[in-house]
Amino acid sequence: MKSVLILALATALELVVMLAYGATSDHIGLIKTMAGEVTITRNSQTIKAAPNMKLMEADIVQTGPDGKAGLILDDDTVISMGLNSRIAIKSFMFHPNDKKLSLIARIFHGTVSFLSGQITKLAPEQVHIETPYATIGLRGTHVLIQIN
Repeated sequence: MKSVLILALATALELVVMLAYGATSDHIGLIKTMAGEVTITRNSQTIKAAPNMKLMEADIVQTGPDGKAGLILDDDTVISMGLNSRIAIKSFMFHPNDKKLSLIARIFHGTVSFLSGQITKLAPEQVHIETPYATIGLRGTHVLIQIN
């Protein structure tokens, strides 16, 4: 009986932690690696990022003057962010069985590298990177973008 109570409390605590960090089935990826100052703005609130933190659609990830981050999206897209970089994942849909595929990201400033994932392979016309100067369509490649 005591072990059942402990298990129930542990499960409840895990649920509270998951909800606090936005770790629901709506996640689109995660922060795989990071160093220095990295923040996420979600629903108009800015929080400090942590390794393995789940990413949600519309999140804005920002690195500080000493910050770097490596993001992995659910379709295996890899995004590497250098110092003083800011990116928003505006739209992400990865449901290949239903043929619902889309990735739209916006780079505001900094240095960002994209290694395309499965969405680019399955529906390359549905992958777009927006910058202050142009919109780029990825077609199964590795791209490095720097915006000052």
